[in-house]
Amino acid sequence: MPLSRTARGVAVAFTVSGVVHLVRPQTFAPAMPSWVPAHREVILASGVAELACAAGLASPRTRGVAGKASALLLLAVFPGNVQMALDAQKGRNTPWKVGTLARLPLQWPMIRATWNAGR
Repeated sequence: MPLSRTARGVAVAFTVSGVVHLVRPQTFAPAMPSWVPAHREVILASGVAELACAAGLASPRTRGVAGKASALLLLAVFPGNVQMALDAQKGRNTPWKVGTLARLPLQWPMIRATWNAGR
């Protein structure tokens, strides 16, 4: 079965984000909740996880595991996205404020699409 449009979009986003996590990990440091230990290592690991999930979603042979792993990864990074949105509200950049807030409810269809890709 082919990937849904949303699951393909997640795979592309994971690819881009995974590369940025590895090349410029400092970009994601402000999104890390203070209670998460070893910030840099977690950022790098999440980049590797995103790239692995993207590759897994691309192949029908690995899509089952990758779909479930992708959904779980999206759940795991959700607190960081909430933190980023909360921090953005303290600034003056209105498009950034709106974007970080708009992203939160969009994560749920992405979780559903990747979970379904794994079924």
